[in-house]
Amino acid sequence: MSLKRTLGTCYYPEHWPEEIWAEDARRMADLGLTWVRIGEFAWSRLEPAPGDLRFDWLDRAIDVLTGAGLKVVLGTPTATPPRWMLDKHPDMLAVDALGNPRKFGSRRHYCFSHSGYRDEAVRITRLLAERFGTRIAAWQTDNEYGCHDSVMSYSQAARDAFCAYLKRRYGTIEALNTAWGNVFWSMEYDRFDQIDLPNLTVTEPNPSHALEFRRFSSDQVARFNAAQVDAIRAFSDAPISHNYMGRELAFDHFATGRQMEIATWDSYPLGFLEDRLEASAAHKARYARQGDPDFQAFHHDLYRAVGRRPAEAASDGLGRWWVMEQQPGPVNWAPHNPAPLPGMVRFWTWEAFAHGADCVAYFRWRQAPFAQEQYHAGLLRPDSVAAEAFAEAAQVASELKEMPDVEQAQAPVALIFDYASSWAWTVQPQGAGCDYFRLVFDMYRGLRKLGLSVDILPPHCGTLDGYKLVLIPGVITLSEPLKQAIAASDAQILLGPRTNAKSDALHIPVPLPPNIPGLDVTISRIETLRPDMPVAVQQGGAVQLWREQIETTAQVLESDVTGAPIAAQNGTLSYLAGWPDEALLARLLDRAARQAGLNPQTLPPDIRIRDTGKTRFIFNHGPEAVEFEGNTIPPAGLTWD
Repeated sequence: MSLKRTLGTCYYPEHWPEEIWAEDARRMADLGLTWVRIGEFAWSRLEPAPGDLRFDWLDRAIDVLTGAGLKVVLGTPTATPPRWMLDKHPDMLAVDALGNPRKFGSRRHYCFSHSGYRDEAVRITRLLAERFGTRIAAWQTDNEYGCHDSVMSYSQAARDAFCAYLKRRYGTIEALNTAWGNVFWSMEYDRFDQIDLPNLTVTEPNPSHALEFRRFSSDQVARFNAAQVDAIRAFSDAPISHNYMGRELAFDHFATGRQMEIATWDSYPLGFLEDRLEASAAHKARYARQGDPDFQAFHHDLYRAVGRRPAEAASDGLGRWWVMEQQPGPVNWAPHNPAPLPGMVRFWTWEAFAHGADCVAYFRWRQAPFAQEQYHAGLLRPDSVAAEAFAEAAQVASELKEMPDVEQAQAPVALIFDYASSWAWTVQPQGAGCDYFRLVFDMYRGLRKLGLSVDILPPHCGTLDGYKLVLIPGVITLSEPLKQAIAASDAQILLGPRTNAKSDALHIPVPLPPNIPGLDVTISRIETLRPDMPVAVQQGGAVQLWREQIETTAQVLESDVTGAPIAAQNGTLSYLAGWPDEALLARLLDRAARQAGLNPQTLPPDIRIRDTGKTRFIFNHGPEAVEFEGNTIPPAGLTWD
């Protein structure tokens, strides 16, 4: 599959005098942009009072933008319901885990379970689709589901919907009591309407209850999104998208992704380095102006998987995805907000294209001189003078004209990622720092350090055909399709730790985990380790955080200093019985890659590679030039061949 790469920006015509719209549109087109996203926060201007629809200004804005040759992405404005909406539905506010309503005054202040607000969201979406459905090129539903901890609401509406959900799921209260093990601590219920939400309990709630509430909350996001998608499709054939956030795990993005044609995400490398990544102070200082070498790439690969349509092959690793918001300069929301190195905006754009993006859109066109995002840079300054990123975007636009379309192809390595496992690890971490995302990201980073390109796959994929190496770390309950795919695959497959460790209700199953046919490994005990008590491994490195004691007759690949097995292998199946440190992980992955017939190489620390079709991209994430494969790659530099 070949891609025609394009650029875009996010624009807010309601923020600016109408007299400058045409000049803005002309400059966008002259810069080489193709796409413009508008409208996602404009509800108060579209409907200043209930039923008082004022779409004329949006009509004119779309005319101006399309008249300049630009394609419009129209966002539904449901992330920012106007103040009158709260007067109409005073109980629509989300409620936090401490029982506090979220209040009006910023954004994302609604509860996904409030049926009255969901109806309002569908109504405004339907009206916009009816009015503009044939005039725009793509849609975006809402904005950044889950941002600001807004998926789980502990409102009365959520409780009512949760009780109804449980009745549908379990049928009888006896079945629920059995599934949850409610005989423990006399937690048995007589009726579904007795069941409260799992917050404000004296000590930890039943983990089955807590996990079920997270499943329910994720389903509510999917239902909310599906209602908007249906409203749009009644009047428009344009593709539909949603813009996800980095390390946002509270809902299943694969579930919403299946409803739409495009997955997009909002890439803020410097902000995410500061507030979404566990790393040493030295690491954050080194990459403070570039972003972590692997965090953006991980999400590019993740959203390529989220963007894959259900009808497409389950394991081809390809999907339609964009960066809807690309950081163009300093942001305003992280603990510290440095400016990127010169060249980083170009670098980030090409990194996304190397991982298969159709489009990279910069947030935003012009920096706002008012409200919460005044210090968030744009392509233009508030006075409309070009900011630093403007020239870099122009450079990319020029390069796109010269570079042929690049073929996208399946990577040799697959990594399974599962949102439900993140919820299960969160509900029952067993030890501080035992976080599912951290484990998967460690594995991903380890693969990238060996120069390997990776496809991320969903947890219900039914085939692993074409992959030479597959990693399945920490997927706490393997789906039946994935079990069948493992059994049918001839790839080298590395599982664990904590893979297939629990039932769907978060119970320890019998036979004991991991219970993988063809793999003779049984976990007899687990422990979690303090940061200052790693378990040394004979060949170097250590196990940290999470450690499993295993019984096995398989070939032992790694042992601790007492001789206890750490990793074991039967044929093409291997199991890792602990959380590896960097040295142990590098050795495990190198061995697995070589067994798979791959050619891993230890890259210089700042260098990363992405192979896509016949094109190899090489990126230098460091602040100094690096000599690599006959090239001198400057700071924030890249090359391809």
